[in-house]
Amino acid sequence: MDRLISLEPSNLVAVRIEQGQKCYGELTLRNVMYTMPVAFRLQPVNKARYTVKPQSGIIAPLGTLTLEIVYHVPPGSFLPDSFPFTDDSFLLHSVVVPGAAIKDSTSGSDTVPNDWFTTRKKQVFIDSGIKIMLVGSPVLVQLVMDGSMDELREVFERSDPTWKPADSVDSHGQSLLHIAIAQSRPDIVQLLLEFEPDIEFQSRSGSTPLEAASGCGEELIVELLLAHKANPDRSESSSRGPIHLATTGGYFEVLRLLLLKGANVDALTKDGNTALHLALNNRRRDCTRLLLANGADTGIRNTRDGDTALHIAARLGDEQMVKLLLQKGVNKDIRNKTGKTAYDVAAAHGHVRLFDALKLGDNFCLAARKGRTDAVKILIEKGIDIDSRDEDGYTALHCAVESGHAEVVELLVKKGADVESRTNKGVKPLQIADSLHYAGISRILIHGGATTTSSKPRVASMQVSALFENRKIRKEIDSKLAPMKRRLSKARAVRGSFDRSLPLAVI
Repeated sequence: MDRLISLEPSNLVAVRIEQGQKCYGELTLRNVMYTMPVAFRLQPVNKARYTVKPQSGIIAPLGTLTLEIVYHVPPGSFLPDSFPFTDDSFLLHSVVVPGAAIKDSTSGSDTVPNDWFTTRKKQVFIDSGIKIMLVGSPVLVQLVMDGSMDELREVFERSDPTWKPADSVDSHGQSLLHIAIAQSRPDIVQLLLEFEPDIEFQSRSGSTPLEAASGCGEELIVELLLAHKANPDRSESSSRGPIHLATTGGYFEVLRLLLLKGANVDALTKDGNTALHLALNNRRRDCTRLLLANGADTGIRNTRDGDTALHIAARLGDEQMVKLLLQKGVNKDIRNKTGKTAYDVAAAHGHVRLFDALKLGDNFCLAARKGRTDAVKILIEKGIDIDSRDEDGYTALHCAVESGHAEVVELLVKKGADVESRTNKGVKPLQIADSLHYAGISRILIHGGATTTSSKPRVASMQVSALFENRKIRKEIDSKLAPMKRRLSKARAVRGSFDRSLPLAVI
């Protein structure tokens, strides 16, 4: 026989250390003798680091006794220098107790005489194989930070599952998952997930592991967390959810994964923005397209300013995104909290090139058709494309001509409107004027450079500006135009309008 006492569950004792708590582990000694009690004494070589309770005692035949090994934190350092920390500095002395030596052979007190373990007449067994392994939150945190995969697994396997070691946190309130994510270690995340951590644990800042991974663009980690049923939507205490964080960072693949797993595409941040608002504000065009393809609502107004996605794109002068949103059917007439449309926002920020993209050509044509010269002037001054078209390909000049508004026609020609522009059916302004017998307007167009059906200008050399300064021509236009308008209003039902379906010879 080489020993009197067996160690349970093994000779490796896991000592759990936690900040602000007593650091200890337990070891069970079993007397392997069938008929005789056994005395023991367990001594740490480094008495400043460990104490044992009880340090000595007597165990009945085949009986057991559980000892408590307390670890004393070294001054100035909560942890030792290396991990996992093991120590062979325990000596276990055991000796058979004579039947008459003590009446109570089950005693576990520290009253066993020391000379029992030193008398040469007795057979004393000495075992120095007891090891200590430190486990607990600080150890696990350090191992994750160091990326020590094998040691990390060993500590988990040696830890009592009732401690929930996978839910350990550091001094900043970060879980092991958060730390692994910050280290960009999907392999460690996968290992941690084997030990079933709280996958929705919120750090002190309020973010879940999925939110942290999404904000870092960790595609593989996001996939792992989603495979373990992580919630793809914003947690209650977070300011931004996974899709908001992925969008802001421009992490397209992460965003795609989240949307595939059912993340709410229109979910709001705590301050009331959708992912679409954030995508446009951060110029994440790929993410914008992905959100729109997944049904993002373009009409949602954010909480602070009441801006829609179109307001944001207009403010930034992003013509490409403005056109995309318009293609998606966004309502360009929605006003924000200050009463501004997307057009107003674009104008306030000097984004002239957006005026036509925002389909202000419709308003321009409408003003020309109604003869609102002042409105036409304002739009021209704001930089609108003077040749912008409506859905039928009509420019403001076409509209002014068909409505018989000579003053607007005169203004448009003077400002450089294309007198030779054609509608979708190939009709020129002069053809409309001739078909409606607007001789005065026809003359304005001809002097502005319009060609006749013979493809030759009726007036070639006279400058348009000189024509407009000639009072006789003005009077002639006005005198002839008035009766024509009256005749036209009787001939046409509700409004003076050129019949766009009227067949004309296209020059």
